[in-house]
Amino acid sequence: MTAVESRPGGTTQAYKALGKGAPGASRSSGHRPFGARVKAFVALTKPRIIELLLITTVPVMFLAQQGVPDLKLVLLTCFGGYLSAGGANALNMYIDRDIDALMDRTAQRPLVTGMVSPRECLAFGITLAVVATLLFGLTVNWLSAWLSLGALLFYVVVYTMILKRRTSQNIVWGGIAGCMPVLIGWSAVTDSVSWAPVVLFLVMFFWTPPHYWPLSMKVKDDYARVGVPMLPVIASNKAVAKQIVIYSWVMVLVSLLLTPLGYTGWFYTTVALAAGGWWLWEAHALHNRAKSERTGGKLKEMRLFHWSITYVSLLFVAVAVDPFLR
Repeated sequence: MTAVESRPGGTTQAYKALGKGAPGASRSSGHRPFGARVKAFVALTKPRIIELLLITTVPVMFLAQQGVPDLKLVLLTCFGGYLSAGGANALNMYIDRDIDALMDRTAQRPLVTGMVSPRECLAFGITLAVVATLLFGLTVNWLSAWLSLGALLFYVVVYTMILKRRTSQNIVWGGIAGCMPVLIGWSAVTDSVSWAPVVLFLVMFFWTPPHYWPLSMKVKDDYARVGVPMLPVIASNKAVAKQIVIYSWVMVLVSLLLTPLGYTGWFYTTVALAAGGWWLWEAHALHNRAKSERTGGKLKEMRLFHWSITYVSLLFVAVAVDPFLR
């Protein structure tokens, strides 16, 4: 790895070092089928990540309503959330297009392949951000609009532009943007913020690092190649796994606060205890495997990553179901 390759921002030199053109340059010319272009613009929004954001938005609306919320309101909130998160993701790809071209896991992104030009991506991201904010403000309420815009700006400016390439705590604080949908879901129904969404915000805050760090362990060579100091790049797997265990315990304990605060009942508590207990089992198992890695043990870090998605899905389904069982 050359010094230029490892230095964020050394875009042109890095591509020359790898014998590549800059993304969106030579490969952007020529015929590009309409269908493929549409798929590329959809890919800019990172739809699979947005699925997770919607999982944390809709159940909170059920909790806020203590029943079934207005269907039109749910659809407008989900659509606005998709546009806002999609705009943030497109702007993230625009800013990170230099390192995306050098990482295996991002090598097929539309800006890298040239299916979408940087200028198109920037315009697309800004347009989605503006439309999402106006949609929220005019059809839901302005509190949800400002929360949505705040999440977008935090992800693009604070995480992508400031934290990501400067600190190993990037995903810890940058994850705040991904916690905002619970506040948006609650405010969409009540036009206010209460302790329930704040607790769930904290659950997602402490969930994000132990969710993402196992994936970072798997692809840490990619991050090291482009000089992004994800925690697994600068710390041993054992040290990262220890941090995962600590965050996991705090997350599970925080998730249990909803019931004593009076927002949920026995069903949510049962699911939170069962799913949280299994999470802690997997987190400690990862830590044990990390400690024995030098003796030939396999890390199996993706086990926790995949379970983390199941965990948050189960927890928020319980949030939605619980009001009907109380």
